[in-house]
Amino acid sequence: MNWFTSSFGSSIGKKLLMALTGLCFVLFLVVHLAGNLTLYGGGDLFNSYAEHLHSLGFLINISEFGLLFFALIHIITGTFLFLENLKARPVRYAVNKTGGGRTIGSFSMPYTGLFMLIFIITHLLNFHFVDKTNTTIYDIVTNAFSNPLYVMFYVASMVVVAIHISHGFWSLFQTIGFEHPKYTPFITGLSTVLSIVFGVGFGFIPIYISFIV
Repeated sequence: MNWFTSSFGSSIGKKLLMALTGLCFVLFLVVHLAGNLTLYGGGDLFNSYAEHLHSLGFLINISEFGLLFFALIHIITGTFLFLENLKARPVRYAVNKTGGGRTIGSFSMPYTGLFMLIFIITHLLNFHFVDKTNTTIYDIVTNAFSNPLYVMFYVASMVVVAIHISHGFWSLFQTIGFEHPKYTPFITGLSTVLSIVFGVGFGFIPIYISFIV
């Protein structure tokens, strides 16, 4: 236990926790996006996908608790790192520069993370913690996306997710030590591609649904 607390209680240990939990969320988003794309096939296909997913029973419950556990670690650790950075540099620089690898994604990570937390809570309230009696998951989705304000909020949230991942995915490889002049450009490019795929992939769904309902 002392080894665990000393290792993950350090700044490097916290960043490692952020990297590992962040990687888990990226993998989850890949699977989640693949499932959500069945919405383009219509209600029958999406409902069939949802029924198959829920037929996994306790495996889904374990996955949900696992995601919740990782989310708590990610949020708490990220908050500690943010506060440590503020303490180390209480006075902000007079000029913010984007040079030296500093990007919108890098300096906005705490704020995009907070926005994503608000989105996730709202998302769960709209799709997970709702009365599913005498309705289908497809009907729940189409009903939610029939609200133009929620569609705009959802699309804006996906832009924020894309910005967060554009830096987070690249950063996690740097944290675990997978950094080399030969591979770094590829990882940087992959981070950009992945952020666009998630941003457009998730963000276009509510727009599409709002036009067909």
